[in-house]
Amino acid sequence: MTEDQQELLMEAHDSIAAAKLLLEGEYPGYAASRAYFAMFYIAEAFLEGIGLSYSKHSAVISAFGREFARSGTVPAEFHRYLMEAQELRHSGDYGARSAVNYDQAKEQITRAGQFLELAERLLGPMPA
Repeated sequence: MTEDQQELLMEAHDSIAAAKLLLEGEYPGYAASRAYFAMFYIAEAFLEGIGLSYSKHSAVISAFGREFARSGTVPAEFHRYLMEAQELRHSGDYGARSAVNYDQAKEQITRAGQFLELAERLLGPMPA
């Protein structure tokens, strides 16, 4: 694992921790947003490993699907998780205050945790 991949996975770890705190504080929209960013950082870490980097979120999501989900390197559900998390993030960040509920945010946090576990299995563990 490269240093850049390590940094991205540490950012993902921290984003999941922040999402949990936000959910405990009854801020599900913000929690879902942080969970999305955790997944986004993980997708970037995978892409970094093959020398790809993008400036737009849509490009990262598309490339992750093309390079990793379509090829079967990662289960396709993780690409779907990333796309659904982005949609929910937009609702949470730009929609009505009640656009994201507790259960939706909790599911995104769970998925982000699963995504991080997958990344550590495939890319290597984060430093202690």
